[in-house]
Amino acid sequence: MTPAARASRPMVLAGGAVLLLALGLVVLMLVRPSSSAPAAVSSTAAPAEASADVGFARDMAVHHQQAVEMSFIVRDRTSDVAVRRLAYDIINTQANQRGMMLGWLEVWGRAKSSPGPPMAWMGHGVTARGDGALMPGMATDAELDALRAAKGRDAEVRFLKLMTAHHRAGADMAQAAAASAGTDEIRNLASGMVLGQQSEIALMADMLKERGATA
Repeated sequence: MTPAARASRPMVLAGGAVLLLALGLVVLMLVRPSSSAPAAVSSTAAPAEASADVGFARDMAVHHQQAVEMSFIVRDRTSDVAVRRLAYDIINTQANQRGMMLGWLEVWGRAKSSPGPPMAWMGHGVTARGDGALMPGMATDAELDALRAAKGRDAEVRFLKLMTAHHRAGADMAQAAAASAGTDEIRNLASGMVLGQQSEIALMADMLKERGATA
């Protein structure tokens, strides 16, 4: 390469960069909405503090946390393939959903917890009983201790019974949120939860029957 060619190469590269930048600015000007276009309220406005969206996200995050905890417990208390598979499914699904709800609370600028009673957004607050079960369907501290102490079939049956009650209450809460939430995010998530948990309730009923027990 001649000295002249080497000298002109940076200029060519710089010229190409300027051209790409100019083209990018043109594209932005073409696709950017005009200042008179209405803002998308659903994607920018945060739900009110007392809304079903905020209340459900907070309460279901707590509800899900216990479901994940119980699933981890039974995973280590049995070698049954079907129960362990169900536990893994619940861990993965509900941990992911919990993360989504906490993320939305963060985006909305809402605290992760409320000083008020759980489920107040449903029109009735729940008074803590002092046994660890903060909401309907949640296991008590004593029930969790018994699950931790159990092994094999005993652990499986305890887990399936506790998780069935947990899912039933969770599905009821999700159904209420799907009907009353103001954001697409919560309505869609809650509707999916109802279907998913009802399906797992039916599965767990069959698993309990196989073990000579009922919910």
